[in-house]
Amino acid sequence: MPLPDFRTMYSELIARPSVSALDPSLNQSNRAVIELLAHWCEQLGFSTEITELHSAPGKFNLLARKCPPGLAEQTGGLMLAGHTDTVPFDDSRWNFDPFQLSEKDNRLYGLGSIDMKGFFAFVLKALEELQEAQQSAPVMILATADEEITMAGAQEIARHGNLKPARCIIGEPTDMVPVYTHKGHMSSAIRITGRSGHSSDPDRGLNAIEVMQQVIANLLQLKEDLKNKYSLSDFIIPYPTLNLGHIHGGDNANRICGCCELHIDLRPLPGLSITELQALLMQAVAPINKRYPDSVSVIDLHDPIPAFHGTRDCALVKLAEKISGQQAVAVNYCTEAPFLQQLGCETIVMGPGSIAQAHQPDEYLAMEKIKPSQQILTELIKQQCFTCSA
Repeated sequence: MPLPDFRTMYSELIARPSVSALDPSLNQSNRAVIELLAHWCEQLGFSTEITELHSAPGKFNLLARKCPPGLAEQTGGLMLAGHTDTVPFDDSRWNFDPFQLSEKDNRLYGLGSIDMKGFFAFVLKALEELQEAQQSAPVMILATADEEITMAGAQEIARHGNLKPARCIIGEPTDMVPVYTHKGHMSSAIRITGRSGHSSDPDRGLNAIEVMQQVIANLLQLKEDLKNKYSLSDFIIPYPTLNLGHIHGGDNANRICGCCELHIDLRPLPGLSITELQALLMQAVAPINKRYPDSVSVIDLHDPIPAFHGTRDCALVKLAEKISGQQAVAVNYCTEAPFLQQLGCETIVMGPGSIAQAHQPDEYLAMEKIKPSQQILTELIKQQCFTCSA
């Protein structure tokens, strides 16, 4: 039985909500998307394995495998990987229903259209076009959960004992430009615990907002130190970044603020370990904690994500550059690549759609990009896992 047409597949993926969020009221299961993908994979002759995450009950990974006779399914070949969850959305900022594929001005709108449920439609249509009799190496499709908040799905797959693909393409939206390296990501909460009291007698309390002001001054110095001490010319922004993203504290003007919390974002370069960056952060707040004992706590908002360190000269990068006609680049955002790379495979990030559309209202796929993106992806799969008849 043939797969649905490309447009129908895209529409059905968008129609199944799979939001990941730290807020439990917004967080959703991705099971419906996983089961749909498993069904389509089985139609193409793949064996499928659906696994519930140990660290996130209600979230699921899919591993689908298809292997020529006589070869071990788990060894060698190509893995095509992506995540099935999306970010939350602000309905008031969307001009379209996020869960209904809408066409306007030669664009296909929908939540996950490029980040990144739509990638699986490209993959499955490419595999449908290729001749099964000519398959010469294993093909694996990996669909993960929770990439947008914890990357728990990829982290659990990285511990898979019997999965050893030779190469992996992660289909994040890069406009089909190969990405060989990217920065990591840390999100931390800095919590100041002061002593509340009546504002008419400031000395009887410890104002957490005032303490936070001192912490922020030290963080801004750390920001400059990171910029001046670490650099990789591969990146457009060649240094690690630190962003002060969210702050809240206090409850009333006439009350000494007893608690203030700041959320920050840090993006380490390859070569700057998470452990080293955490130590630098703790050094920045240590003088404040010494001045006001036990007032400053640093808490990870999620498990830190290391940088992805690949090279321009690996075979997969060279092949992707040749087929796409685009030079491989380094990017400042992060993906599941550092975890999937732990399987021992050459890894790149490369997929349809523009990263400029990711996490945006009215997310869309430009329709003029569909055919060339499909051709590039099909050729990549063909050259690695299929032989051409004479």
